[in-house]
Order: sequence, then structure tokens, then C-alpha cells
Amino acid sequence: MNNITKAVGLAALAAVVLAGTAVAGQASSTAVLGTSTAVQGTSTEYKIGPKDLLEITVLGVQEINKLVVRVSEEGRITLPLLGEVLVGDLTKFEVEKKLTGLAGERIVLKPQVTVHILEYLSRRVSVVGAVEKPGPFELLGRRTVLAAISEAGGLTRDAGEEIIIIRQLPDGANTSIRISIDGLFVQGDPKLNVTLEPGDVINVPVDKAVPIYVFGQVRNPGALQVKKSSLPTLTQAIAQAGGFTDRANRKKVQIRRKDASGKEIAINVNVRNVLKGKVKDVPLQINDTVYVPESVL
Repeated sequence: MNNITKAVGLAALAAVVLAGTAVAGQASSTAVLGTSTAVQGTSTEYKIGPKDLLEITVLGVQEINKLVVRVSEEGRITLPLLGEVLVGDLTKFEVEKKLTGLAGERIVLKPQVTVHILEYLSRRVSVVGAVEKPGPFELLGRRTVLAAISEAGGLTRDAGEEIIIIRQLPDGANTSIRISIDGLFVQGDPKLNVTLEPGDVINVPVDKAVPIYVFGQVRNPGALQVKKSSLPTLTQAIAQAGGFTDRANRKKVQIRRKDASGKEIAINVNVRNVLKGKVKDVPLQINDTVYVPESVL
């Protein structure tokens, strides 16, 4: 994807996130906007899981006053006076109800219990690669790949041609989902706006710029910086170098390339025949040098 196409996609991102995600699965806007908005709409339904961080208070009980505890891998917490309590797969209100019952039996009459979820680590996704702000993000409510990339600041200019979602299956194996960036950002295909699952890793591979050299009878000789995933053909490289000069010998263009052993080889191409469709254009490789000789006539 060239920079112009990518810029169009990035410019359209905000509109797509606000409106297009609903098309992909009838999601509410609170599931797409910032984390603070999503918390308001989903904390009542969020199921507590391993590694979440909770703050628990039993009013009037000093040992459990704003007590911060981490949920274990088994979905349990340990509290003073109450011991081990299973909280996994419960909402914050269900935990409050459960702790109220336990505290009423063991500690104080008519207890007042509050639970706050400080960190939602059991439901996180990670965005890595060619985005402005890579890192982990809380997965609150229904969120899509487009919303996650938006929260990560959008794509950088060196983003490649696709997004790869790495997902762990219930049996422990990993699978990958590949999404075309042009299809998602430019064409707006709602089927590509995949709904994320806890633990997903959204990888936007960096597509590095690599050199192709064009010398001789072209208007702008020198090194071309092209994307590794979309190397040009011979005629495309010549066009990017400004095209032939009037003195160019189009019948004896040469591609100089190193083989696997490091030995330089030469490929001679009659570009006139390529342009006439008589022979196929030649795909170039990284570090190829194209030389256009001068015509003797």
C-alpha cells in the first residue's frame, strides 16, 4: 500500500471507527470509543478473571479497608478474616453480594461491601508492530481490530500490507488471522473488522524500505526506496526513475544481481519487447541494479 492510499485510510479511520464498526456486528459506540467510555458501559457485565486487580472495602472493618488483591490463576482471592474466596467469572456486583453474605456470617452485621476493578488483565489484547502506540489494551465489551488499532494511535507509514491476529485456541494451539489493510481501511469491508478475543495479539508487520538502483540513461538515476512487500518490476522501476532519456538503448537494458553464493549475474532485457507484450516484465529483487546503456545511434 503506498503512502497516499495509507493516508486516505488513516484519514477515514475516525469515521469508520465511529460508524463502520456497527455495520460489522451491530456494536454500540461505547464498545468502540475510549477505554473510559467503555468502562461505563461494560463494568456491570464484565466477568472477573485471573490476574485482575481488585480493591475491596468492608465498611468499618480495618483489615479490609481499600484492600488491593490480585485474582489468582484459579480465579480466587484471599482476604483477612474471610480466607479464600472464589470470584472468577463473577461480575463486580456478584462479588459484592457474595462478600456481603460471607462478611455477615463471620465479621459484622449488615456489612456494606464495595468492589472496584482496578486492572482488567484477564481481558487484554496486545497491539504490536507498525502502530503509533504499541502495547496492551483492556478488552471491555465488544471490540474489533479497527477499534484496537485506533486506540493504539493508528498505523505508521512503514506498515505493511496486512494485519495478523495471533489467537490461542482452547486446546492451547495458536492460529493466525490475516487481514488486508487496504480491504479494511480503504475498501471498508466489514467482514475484515474481526471481533477480538482476550489474549489476542494484533501484529502490524513493519514493511521496510529497501533499495533498488537505476543508473544510466534514465531521467533521475540513483537509488529507489521501495517497500519490501511490493518490489517493482523492471519497467516500473524505470518509470519511477523518471523514464528513459532520448539516448537510452531500450533493447539492451541490464539487471545486475547477486545470486545465493554472492556471485554477480547479469540479466539482459529488451524492454521494447516487454512494452509490446512480447515478453514478460521482470520482477526485481532487493539490491538489484538496473543499468540502461546509451544508444550508439
